[in-house]
Amino acid sequence: MTFARPDHICDLDTLPRMPAWVTSARAETPEDVAFLSGAALNHLHVVLGQSNVPQALLRDRLALQAAVACVGFSVRPERAGELRDAVHLLRPGDLPGPAGETCLTWRRAVERPVSIKALGRALPAFEPGQIAAWLDAGKGLPVTRAVMVLEAVLREVPRADVAGLILADAALAQALGWDHVVPLLAAALKLAALRKQGDDLRLACHRALISSAIEAVRQAADLARRAAHLKAVAPKLRAKGAGDAVEMFLTRDSVAPSALPLPDRAARRLCDRLVDLGAVRELTGRDTFRLYGV
Repeated sequence: MTFARPDHICDLDTLPRMPAWVTSARAETPEDVAFLSGAALNHLHVVLGQSNVPQALLRDRLALQAAVACVGFSVRPERAGELRDAVHLLRPGDLPGPAGETCLTWRRAVERPVSIKALGRALPAFEPGQIAAWLDAGKGLPVTRAVMVLEAVLREVPRADVAGLILADAALAQALGWDHVVPLLAAALKLAALRKQGDDLRLACHRALISSAIEAVRQAADLARRAAHLKAVAPKLRAKGAGDAVEMFLTRDSVAPSALPLPDRAARRLCDRLVDLGAVRELTGRDTFRLYGV
């Protein structure tokens, strides 16, 4: 698959939308589904090449959505807000619980460039040699490669859905020349699809990638606009450490005031100021233990 060069797209006004013939098409045959998934991935590749898209923030938000989907596989009730709490409101010595651990696993998987070492950090239950062997199982075109990795993991460890999906996304990223894992498969695959094999699993993954690539492009455009606004209002912030705080908001799905490089009261005032400026949102709806994000 040959990807279009993104060099001609450089600002928000020209950040391209997914073509309507991709978003509205009803593909019936496996060939049509594969064609549309390739087109959707190609378009996402172009969008991810733009400097105005906050890449780390997008990956972190997609990681949260992947974690929500994976937690849902176990019929657990946690949604995005609860997973944010599980990660950000931990006290020293506390354990995040199964749902929180799933969220942390996905976040670790997208933080660093794809490598066996980085994947081993995200998946410490598996030896680096095993992770490398699974990735080596993927051959051929990008989606086929990802599917083969997913099959290899689930064949050896049948309930390792999170590891399988992370490594499948890693294989896809490597095949497409992306530096980091971009969570795509988990959010759009049903649990029943993960129990399929061969052509049936490949078809399910192609369908999932159409849906998830469309959503990733939409989120990239939305976050690019929000990030541009945050950068525009940043000079109005006078608090010492405000620049570092802004950088945290530009790279993380959500931030607790206590995590900002400011004293507690100053951090809360900064968050309130950013909300007043329309640059960040309060995500919890609570009066205490609040979380904020772009």
